[in-house]
Amino acid sequence: GHGVMPSTVCSVEDTLNVGYVIAGEKATSTFQIQNTSTLTLRYTVQLDSLSPTRDKDQQRLPAFITSSLQRTEIVGTQNYNGLSVFSIFPTEGEIAAGKSQDFVVSFSPDHESLYYSDRLKVVLFDKKIAHVINLKGAARAHPMFVEGGIPLDVPIESLAGTLPVPSQEALTGVYLIYVCLERQEPVKSVLLLLEYIEGESSPVPATTELKVGAIHSTQFAFKKNVEFSLDNLPLLQLKGFAVDPVKGTVERGQVKLIRISWVPPAAFAVNDPVLVTALLTLKGDIKESYRIYFMAKVVSAR
Repeated sequence: GHGVMPSTVCSVEDTLNVGYVIAGEKATSTFQIQNTSTLTLRYTVQLDSLSPTRDKDQQRLPAFITSSLQRTEIVGTQNYNGLSVFSIFPTEGEIAAGKSQDFVVSFSPDHESLYYSDRLKVVLFDKKIAHVINLKGAARAHPMFVEGGIPLDVPIESLAGTLPVPSQEALTGVYLIYVCLERQEPVKSVLLLLEYIEGESSPVPATTELKVGAIHSTQFAFKKNVEFSLDNLPLLQLKGFAVDPVKGTVERGQVKLIRISWVPPAAFAVNDPVLVTALLTLKGDIKESYRIYFMAKVVSAR
């Protein structure tokens, strides 16, 4: 007889990011596996969120506490309705020698979160793991988002319930003001860290970027495009930062890059990092604000 090693090629390596979706809507993405061996391969596709050991795996400290390199869990936020936010079709079958199989990944979030994730495994003959793909996606309640930098939040949802709001007749004037303040949308925060390399023969500005996106959605099909603007530009320029563009418009389904660069100003103290804050405002169906922390420092090339 002849022993033959099964071999396959996958069109996706490591991560499949579905991107941003409006909560309650559905998005799909596809990948392909090609059978490059000389025998028919029997496969199954498994999701970690459906693993029988998932409850046991959750009885440990979250990754953002125990690891400085990993902020989110492999199986991250899931739907409130108990169903996995990701699904795959087909989940089992055969791929003939030299043939390919297309797989459709569906992303169906039922609430807003930036940390939906799961892990997909392609297993041959119920024994050999041929491919492992991390699945990621994000959902917003409104058709706009800001991406980039280091988010200054906790990537784990709170299990605390919300208190019922008392009737208006029972509220005192002071409590009414308190409730109104509490209902305001909190300002999200993002840290941009720029490192200027000193000592190179041809020094270049430290650079980073932010993405402002407008999500294509059937719910908001007739809404206007997303507008964005960044304030505090004079102070940013004084501290050596350059931002392009500082305002603009993003059409539905598009993403616009905001490029940030930094060169140490003339009176810069090398041992003191620069920190400037600015407010990035987005206007679409609602108005949202992001507090951007611009932090820059000089590092040695050695």
